Amino acid sequence: MTKLGRLYSMFDSVRLPDDLPYTQVSSWELRFLYLVGRHTLSGEGRVVELGSGGGGSTYALALGLKESPVFDERTGRLHAYDFFRVGKGTFATEKFFTSGHRPAHDNSFLDDFRGRLEPFLPFLEIHAGDLWQTSDPDDTTPVEFLHVDIAKTARVFRCVCERFLTRLGPGSVVLHQDFAGPRLPWLHWSTGALLPYIEIAGPPIRSTLAFEVTRPIPEDVLKSVSEDVYTLDEKLALISAVQDRVDRDHTGGIPFKSVLELSKAYVAHYAGEHRRAWSLAKPLTSDEYLARTRADHFEQLRKAYEAQPGTASRLKRLVRGR
Repeated sequence: MTKLGRLYSMFDSVRLPDDLPYTQVSSWELRFLYLVGRHTLSGEGRVVELGSGGGGSTYALALGLKESPVFDERTGRLHAYDFFRVGKGTFATEKFFTSGHRPAHDNSFLDDFRGRLEPFLPFLEIHAGDLWQTSDPDDTTPVEFLHVDIAKTARVFRCVCERFLTRLGPGSVVLHQDFAGPRLPWLHWSTGALLPYIEIAGPPIRSTLAFEVTRPIPEDVLKSVSEDVYTLDEKLALISAVQDRVDRDHTGGIPFKSVLELSKAYVAHYAGEHRRAWSLAKPLTSDEYLARTRADHFEQLRKAYEAQPGTASRLKRLVRGR
């Protein structure tokens, strides 16, 4: 069992403050972040959070670091990356503002974030803006911990790969917070590519998959992931390998085998193979969890399929004059 796996038995011992900053991360994930900071991190390598949002996850992790017997606040740093503003392409919500809504003529909630994280500012380093601009391409400092809650697009994920995954080594801990998101298949097939070099901690913690690097990751593997060189069929096979390792989340609520199957449909969708995407997605419409939580995903894939020239449904619409 990895050091991460031992944390599952400690969930009930965690008591976080009731007034944590607003976050879209579940209470289970917040407790896990606290436990990682409290029991596994030394601060000797970089501790990095990509996608800090309103600060709830940052607060939980920072609190764990502050209460750690080995983390030295004088030398250790928690690096928080985010746009820290609302607007197109940021995937942020106005609830990240202290008032709950955006003030007139101000898109930035950076000051709100600083105010909420005030107890930890002595060891918190904030990087505000586009990740491609705020991360250093020449920084090779080893990354001890990486919380990824920012890879909402393939463009951003490439930056994560090139500038952070390349700095992982044996003992590094990674948390993919969006692992229950079928529209982010790069998280899934890239994990499949890394399987020979990592150990998954256990069942996902709600939507977060946690793993520890156990062997050096070859440069050519990292390059293949960052440059997205895998074929459609190779990506589907890599996701299947993850399905062999991951079933439901630790509460039993999220059926990850089904989620990852829908992720395969999005691999085909993004490749322009809409017929194949719908053939993968259609059987999943009877899955209770997906039907309840991902109806918009099925609609998107179905519409793309029907808009493809030569499909029967498109021909029927043309005949009806629609």
